[in-house]
Amino acid sequence: MEKNMGTWDRVLRVVLAVIFLYLALTQGGPFWILALLAVVFIVTAAIGFCPLYKVFGIKTG
Repeated sequence: MEKNMGTWDRVLRVVLAVIFLYLALTQGGPFWILALLAVVFIVTAAIGFCPLYKVFGIKTG
């Protein structure tokens, strides 16, 4: 699996994931969807590969 995410993209995903997790934990209710998205962001940032980028032919790194 070839990495298709640059450093700035990965950092941005981690920052957004932290914000989403904070909102999900403090607000509750339908914000649990943000927690799921945060997990996806953290995993994709950790491995440096985004499947949607592959589908659309995007490469940020």
